[in-house]
Amino acid sequence: MQIVGVRFRRAGKIHEYVSNMPDMAKNKRVIVEAVWGLEIGTVVFVNEVESLPEEKSGLKPVIRVATAQDLEKEGKNREKEKTAYKIAEEKIKKHGLAMKLVAVEYTFDANKILFYFTADNRVDFRELVKDLASVFHTRIELRQIGVRDETKILGGVGVCGRVLCCHSYLSEFQPVSIRMAKEQNLSLNPTKISGICGRLMCCLNNEQTTYEYLNSRLPSVGDHVTIKADGIRGTVQSVNVLRQTVKVLVTSDDDDPDVRDFPVEELSFTPRHRKGKMKLSAEEMKEMKDLEVLEQKEKHAEGSKLE
Repeated sequence: MQIVGVRFRRAGKIHEYVSNMPDMAKNKRVIVEAVWGLEIGTVVFVNEVESLPEEKSGLKPVIRVATAQDLEKEGKNREKEKTAYKIAEEKIKKHGLAMKLVAVEYTFDANKILFYFTADNRVDFRELVKDLASVFHTRIELRQIGVRDETKILGGVGVCGRVLCCHSYLSEFQPVSIRMAKEQNLSLNPTKISGICGRLMCCLNNEQTTYEYLNSRLPSVGDHVTIKADGIRGTVQSVNVLRQTVKVLVTSDDDDPDVRDFPVEELSFTPRHRKGKMKLSAEEMKEMKDLEVLEQKEKHAEGSKLE
């Protein structure tokens, strides 16, 4: 028996199914039953199990491996989506609605069409739904999404030169905070730590655990430390998180200040406590407020829908 992870279009959330098919493998196209009807998806993982765990007893089975006819039908749906997109744009303009159409998606069985859009505020699109239903003669669903989801659907290339994480492999967005940028000693300039979507970059979350651990082993700038070898005390001038080294200002016997570089293991100090408030400069405070404004915009009426 196998537990199969299936991802649908738009690099969406991975759903699990049960399969006993011997030819099941990663990247196989399969037909499964989703909450909105029959859907074609791509296998992203296959886990062999002797028996189905109790917590996964409600998983639905994979119906079949996609045939050539299924793939042809999917291609036709993609062509119909292009036509539906143009019609929907015209209808939105006709009704004078303040919304931006992002994408159109047919379900595999063509029993429903999903229209994804963004808007700054809630939109009364009831008349638009009726108008679209009269054209397509099928179930219509409009979904208001946020700018992160819009970028996830459309895709693009990040500042790192790679395809956006949200578009290529992330199935769900993880919480990202300004504290993470500060923990990783990054500039709080919104243009430096924001992605194409205008929100904090998702990759800030990738190394957060590592930075928390490394920072917990280092003193803070301005702390007093003792050099274990000779017992001389000094003041921390700077730290290198990745190299785990500390620059310490010490005063020699002739009263000449000297800055020396030490591995953290050669110093004695009280470990820093990370639970307090972050110490920010006036400039960083201003930049943080700018970022908070961006984050507040994300809290509009996302996820609203009407069928």
